[in-house]
Amino acid sequence: MNIVLTVFIILLIFNTVGAIVTVFHRPRNIASTLAWLMVLVLLPGVGFLMYAFLGRGLAQEKIFDISHGEHVGLQHMKQMILKDDQADPDNQRSDHTTTHTARQLIRYFVNAEDAPLTKRNLVQVYTDGQAQIQAIFADIRAAKETVHVEYYAFFNDNIGNQFLDLLTEKAKEGLEVRLIYDPWGSPHTSRRWFRDYEAAGGQVYPFITAQNVVAKTRLNYHLHRKIVVVDGRIGYTGGFNVGDQYVEPTKKFGYWRDTQIRLEGTAVLSLQERFAMDWNASVGRDGQLLTFQPKYFRHPDPNLDGHANIQTVSDGPDSTAQILKGGMMRMIMLAEKSVWIQTPYLIPDDSMIDTLMIAAASGVDVRIMIPDRPDHPFIYRATQYYANILTYTGVKIYIYNKGFIHAKTAVMDNKVVSVGSMNQDIRSYALNFEANCFIYDSRVSQQFTDIFKADINDSTLLTREMISQQSRWLRFKQYFSRLLSPIL
Repeated sequence: MNIVLTVFIILLIFNTVGAIVTVFHRPRNIASTLAWLMVLVLLPGVGFLMYAFLGRGLAQEKIFDISHGEHVGLQHMKQMILKDDQADPDNQRSDHTTTHTARQLIRYFVNAEDAPLTKRNLVQVYTDGQAQIQAIFADIRAAKETVHVEYYAFFNDNIGNQFLDLLTEKAKEGLEVRLIYDPWGSPHTSRRWFRDYEAAGGQVYPFITAQNVVAKTRLNYHLHRKIVVVDGRIGYTGGFNVGDQYVEPTKKFGYWRDTQIRLEGTAVLSLQERFAMDWNASVGRDGQLLTFQPKYFRHPDPNLDGHANIQTVSDGPDSTAQILKGGMMRMIMLAEKSVWIQTPYLIPDDSMIDTLMIAAASGVDVRIMIPDRPDHPFIYRATQYYANILTYTGVKIYIYNKGFIHAKTAVMDNKVVSVGSMNQDIRSYALNFEANCFIYDSRVSQQFTDIFKADINDSTLLTREMISQQSRWLRFKQYFSRLLSPIL
């Protein structure tokens, strides 16, 4: 027994020393460092296996440097935007780009991401799954040359098969049809499932993070963007993925409440460029790289009755700067009256918590809407923990009761809107590849404000009394999940 105990202590010491060396060998925030240290120490051996696949960074992978890859159409897009501005020098159909708030945000995204401001865009908002998928199907059916699709989750189910059949049909017609997906978010997808689609001439690749998983240990990094571009003229982005649960009520989620936007105008070119860069990173040298072609970057119809100014901003772990989080913090700090946020996951880091608390303490009406049910148990308990904390600081937390709210939106002062794929959690800030549109327009902002007000009617305001009535067991699960929040 003494020998066994001695060996055990020696192994425990080696495990602890190895854990310390492992988590401190590269720069990371203190919360993530402590969370991984806890996992490595409490789960000897198993913890190191988890770290190998989930904890390593991507900064050293040159092949993975998507953000600094060759831009396919950025310069052409900037020239087209300039011509578009010259055609409408007074920008009479747009507003809210001359305000102090807009100028600050626009300058930040231009400097941090080289994200050009596009004007005179037409925006349509969808909050119902059936309506948005039918709109996408209609635009794809009407496509004449190209269809580019990029999703985190592309399910092999009824809706997924309808979508894939439609892409196959367009490929048979001779169109260039391309699809990028994340296998980790797309259950039951396989090369066999795509066989008919590829035989028809369609092209498909898993996102680069799903390739060489064992060798590259990229398991913790996911494509989370949702992008559809048709003929270089029409674009979609937002929170909806492709699958039955996003369209029809289910036992687990009930009604799926999400937000998607349809764009026409030069903002579509930014989505096209994002798709092209993700495609080229995923296909590699042996694949069919996308190069600039005019058909991918169409000039919008000069008679387009658009009025929204938009910046499309993308971010991911290939960049050391958390650009989208920084933009959201800037947006909150610039608010004078209100910031209303919808997110399925509320696991902010310390800097975002401080930003929300400062805004609330300054008299800004800060509201955050979250689901009333989990899709991931640990993530939901951590969300509840932070909802409780923020409630005590003056932030109003609304719990959506009608189903599962998956929208990733924010509206500030009825002037600026953010909509896209980024959740308000550490994973979206630092680990996922995201894309959001920042819209500077009073009419679109009012529409998002009205949507939030309507959702309040299906929500419950979290109060201190409700928090005090939570059981000890529930509070324990919340606190424990919070400890793991930096790596969830």
